[in-house]
Amino acid sequence: MTELEVKMSVNSVTRLTRGTEMRERLLALARDGVPDDEIAAILTHEGHRSPHCTDKVLAITVGRIRRAAAIKVATQRNRWEHDEALLSPPELARTLKIPVNWLYVQIRSKRLLIDRQPSGAYLFPNTPSILDAVRDPRNHVIAQLDLRICQPNKEGHQHGGSSCKGAIN
Repeated sequence: MTELEVKMSVNSVTRLTRGTEMRERLLALARDGVPDDEIAAILTHEGHRSPHCTDKVLAITVGRIRRAAAIKVATQRNRWEHDEALLSPPELARTLKIPVNWLYVQIRSKRLLIDRQPSGAYLFPNTPSILDAVRDPRNHVIAQLDLRICQPNKEGHQHGGSSCKGAIN
């Protein structure tokens, strides 16, 4: 005889075998000010899971339960925490007074080439040369801006030519 354990998807935390225990633990951690993503990691480590996920507790599940219990987050966490010398697309858009959506469209359409960070964020160096360079496609001076750093032993951005180090084409 072989035993097989199948974790079924359920429609609520209360339907989970240890749902009540998970909810109580979650709310205790939330009251202590622990951020949702950390609570999710702790509960996963303790063997809990989200109703629609068989192997872990999702931060969205934590947030939903926390909000239903009227527990506010003490400090908001930024998904894309980064060095102050870098700008996220919304920060860059505010600095340049342009729509943030324009930046994302340029990235998606490959008119603005930039490496994605390991976190998944697009980050722009907050330097006058980069700010001026991003203005150029916006003002239709150039068709494509390449801010990628493709050569691991060299740093910086170059303007012009076909160099992969930050060419403006």
